[in-house]
Amino acid sequence: MYLVTGATAHFGRQAVEALHASGHPVRALTRDPERAGLPQGVEPAQADLTKPETLPVALRDVTAILLVLQYGMDPAPLLAAARQAGVARVVFLSSGAVVDGAGVQPDVIARYHADVERAVHESGLEWTVLRLLFPAINSLTFAMQLAGGDVIRAPYIDAAFSAIHERDVADVAVATLTGDGHVGRTYTLTGPESLTQADQVRILGQALGRPLTTEDLDPRPVLEQMSAFMDPAFLSALFALMAATVGHPAEVNDTVERITGHKPRTYAQWAADHAADF
Repeated sequence: MYLVTGATAHFGRQAVEALHASGHPVRALTRDPERAGLPQGVEPAQADLTKPETLPVALRDVTAILLVLQYGMDPAPLLAAARQAGVARVVFLSSGAVVDGAGVQPDVIARYHADVERAVHESGLEWTVLRLLFPAINSLTFAMQLAGGDVIRAPYIDAAFSAIHERDVADVAVATLTGDGHVGRTYTLTGPESLTQADQVRILGQALGRPLTTEDLDPRPVLEQMSAFMDPAFLSALFALMAATVGHPAEVNDTVERITGHKPRTYAQWAADHAADF
């Protein structure tokens, strides 16, 4: 049995569906199974990572866990319960912001994920870490603006990302959960091409049949406005990561293809797959 945490979030849900489609028994951890909308045949597990007493039942007969965490969540109770339950392996979905060998991580995003990676390493379980930085699913933030017109206004419009399709992340997760040769490995996952935000908007416009354009915004007032309802330290770290990519092509690697046997999906494919969401 494979357990997926964060099973109703984007990456967790995709992994649940990919495991199920591959014929693997999968249990989806959720606080509210009735509202989860899981595929038929997927076993729901009502549990809360902040409440250790709910975890033993969810971990019964589990051999491996895909650990998808909400930013800031403590993995220690789950890892301790997993070790006690005899779970063999954990695959953690981490962040490409982590800097290997750094005495002090550069920002709160990197620091949180590095701390979780360390906890995973020290858990006593076999482990694999998957790092990604700017998933293509982030483009869904454009939807609200597109409801009112054909212009996307955003800071760092020339920031370059190798955006990865969430289905590719799920395919890698399935391979590392169920296959051999991945224990003790850390993989950085990328899409197949480096694209600026402006490039992404252009490609998205082609998928939607709309003449989309972009307008670069001063990041300072945007950061100030967003900080009113999001963690300011997290936002500052995110904006700094974006700023660092302006004028620099994003890393592109072949990890997805090496692990899954298929080429990573393009951003154009992602836009076609999500056209209805806009």
